Amino acid sequence: MGQLSLIFVWLIFLSLCFNSCPTSAQLSRHHYAQICPNVENIVREAVKKKFQQTFVTVPATLRLFFHDCFVQGCDASVLVQSTANNRAEKDHPDNLSLAGDGFDTVNKAKAAVDAVPICQNKVSCADILAMATRDVIALAGGPFYEVELGRFDGLRSKDSDVSGRLPQPDFNLNQLNSLFKANGLTQTEMIALSGAHTVGFSHCSKFTNRVYNFKSPSRVDPTLDLQYATELKSMCPRDVDPRIAVNMDPITPRAFDNVYYKNLQKGKGLFTSDQVLFTDPRSKAAVNAFATNSKTFHANFVAAMTKLGRVGIKNAQNGNIRSDCSVI
Repeated sequence: MGQLSLIFVWLIFLSLCFNSCPTSAQLSRHHYAQICPNVENIVREAVKKKFQQTFVTVPATLRLFFHDCFVQGCDASVLVQSTANNRAEKDHPDNLSLAGDGFDTVNKAKAAVDAVPICQNKVSCADILAMATRDVIALAGGPFYEVELGRFDGLRSKDSDVSGRLPQPDFNLNQLNSLFKANGLTQTEMIALSGAHTVGFSHCSKFTNRVYNFKSPSRVDPTLDLQYATELKSMCPRDVDPRIAVNMDPITPRAFDNVYYKNLQKGKGLFTSDQVLFTDPRSKAAVNAFATNSKTFHANFVAAMTKLGRVGIKNAQNGNIRSDCSVI
């Protein structure tokens, strides 16, 4: 059996596992059935209103969920505001680029939930973020899936906890695998989650080293498509404000699809950490599989997101339900 066939077998197993494998003991898809029975519809309507205002709601909320779960687990600690005595996670340099629309989405959904008397102060900010993330993915054309619920909000949020816990744009495959493995995620799951870069944007400062600092004859990263590199230079000239934003997916930036992987096949991955998924032979087969079949990508993305949502969850002993998501 060839390598590509083997990867397809493994990907199919993952999609089947999502439907049949046991979930975290604390989490349940029906956690709020008696506590706040209409919570998913309430959150979905609030997210839909925000989405109608700006598409940035999609990548902002999705990125917020990822940044939350990778630092001390999925406990909404990234939502906490700094105080005079504590600098919170959101003010760490790696989190300063998180778009405000993600925070606003969660806050509006939380307000909508708490406006219902039976639900007031019964639903965690961590669960609202998980539901909102699922909803923005679906609104952008991605898969809809059942979200496991029952998380408590964390009691700690410190910027010092962020350092070294989030992937960087210049990471190679070993660095990516190591970071994701620390959170219980496999290489295939890492590649599936990287597909979230099919929506959203990045600032010039995060990738211009690929088009200006190389000493090759073309003076660009040799793994970059030259025409794409030229386009990036035009959007991010040397003297431009480094905060200028560029779409992560230059082809379909407003659709949650598998074009991200097709871009990698063409040398159009914006970050080094994107393009390496195709240039490294250890991960290339999975990229090809996801580029070939959108259903395979969706099934694996859902399975990986579900597993990510179980990372470092808090319970009644080490967490609580915040009345204000920004205040512990």
